[in-house]
Amino acid sequence: MPMIEAEGLTKIYRVYQKKDGLFGALRGLFHREYKDIKAVENVSFTIEPGEIVGFLGPNGAGKTTTLKILSGLIYPSSGAASVLGFVPWQREDAFRRRFALVMGQKNQLWWDLPAADSFQLHREIYSLPTDQFERTLGELTDLFGVKELTRQPVRELSLGERMKMELIAALLHQPQLLLLDEPTIGLDVVAQVTIQKCLRAYNETRGVTILLTSHYMRDVEALCKRVLIITQGKLVYDGPLTGIIERFGQEKLVKLQFETAEAPADLSSFGHEVSREGLVVELKIDRSKIAEVLAVLLDRHAIADVSIHDPPLDQMIAKVFEQGGVAS
Repeated sequence: MPMIEAEGLTKIYRVYQKKDGLFGALRGLFHREYKDIKAVENVSFTIEPGEIVGFLGPNGAGKTTTLKILSGLIYPSSGAASVLGFVPWQREDAFRRRFALVMGQKNQLWWDLPAADSFQLHREIYSLPTDQFERTLGELTDLFGVKELTRQPVRELSLGERMKMELIAALLHQPQLLLLDEPTIGLDVVAQVTIQKCLRAYNETRGVTILLTSHYMRDVEALCKRVLIITQGKLVYDGPLTGIIERFGQEKLVKLQFETAEAPADLSSFGHEVSREGLVVELKIDRSKIAEVLAVLLDRHAIADVSIHDPPLDQMIAKVFEQGGVAS
């Protein structure tokens, strides 16, 4: 049975349109005008047990709204969803005990108390047996490398350490589904990589299903083989991460290092010049013309080194955002 099934999910917010000036404010007291904002529109997808799926989109695209619907925090305007076999907005206790939602900009731990005290509160909330709780807590603190920090007040921890504690709190009741909304926001590269490794290890050992939203492409590349892309409330891509490169990466970056005293002045006939530094020039060239262009360049110029690679993933994701009408 799929872990998540979403079919035609739509969420519309009715927003009051306030008029400018005193007259507009007075008029609004008696005759209000509203505008319908579609935060999510006809979104459908399926996620199987054990998958780690990236959920990508620009700010305001509908990612967090979708996660809130799937976790039962808000009701959809229309559509249907099944999460762990439950209708999430019915908020049954059995459902709430089997998933966890972690939002990078929201704290679930008490700021002035040690994380260990908040963990004990979670044990009471979920009615966890003491032996199971202590065993799980020991495994998680070892995995995240924070065993010595649990008695330290949360406000004294670094941002990366606090996020590790947030994830531990979310995993104490051993959920089958983990919904992560920007879990590495604001973290430095070292902290990001550490959390990525821990999430990957937890997925491999426990088989937990993860739906991850992130603006950091490193998170997505490190964890996700499959991605969903949403823009303007509509799902525009659902497929393998490598498919984005094949579908939207029509160009490759070719870095050339010339042997001559100076790199040729004009290479625009071969492709778009991205950068130039001394004898090293980087060109953006249509992938279908790579062989042809390199043959001509090697014939005309003395070249010491050549490297060919795809543009950064975030650039291709941005191209998908721009082409919001592309069908999934």
